[in-house]
Amino acid sequence: MDSLELGRRGEDLAVGYLRADGWQILDRNFRLGRNEVDIVAAKGRVLAFVEVKCRRGVGFGHPLEAINRKKRLEIARVARGWLRQRTVPVGGLVRFDAVGVIWSEGGRAEVLHVPDAWRLD
Repeated sequence: MDSLELGRRGEDLAVGYLRADGWQILDRNFRLGRNEVDIVAAKGRVLAFVEVKCRRGVGFGHPLEAINRKKRLEIARVARGWLRQRTVPVGGLVRFDAVGVIWSEGGRAEVLHVPDAWRLD
């Protein structure tokens, strides 16, 4: 499995995980210019922009460590573009979540969902 396939499968797994937890998937791979948000999901009054990172093991660190400041700012810019195109209910909470997926050699995956993973400075 190449890295593109690994990422796609990780995003599919994250979508299934979120749906099982009661989240409604509003959008996937929303692009603004060269940047994108992997998943936009809603649950109750919460709207989450979700970044998914996948790795084969943790030899190079946990996948969530790859969501650096530059990546967070890119996601925020795309999130603002998504919000400009839609109506968000008054009183709703907008946040940034992260999902890390670690694939083992046996093909099993470990999923870690971090709600409200970062805030804008």
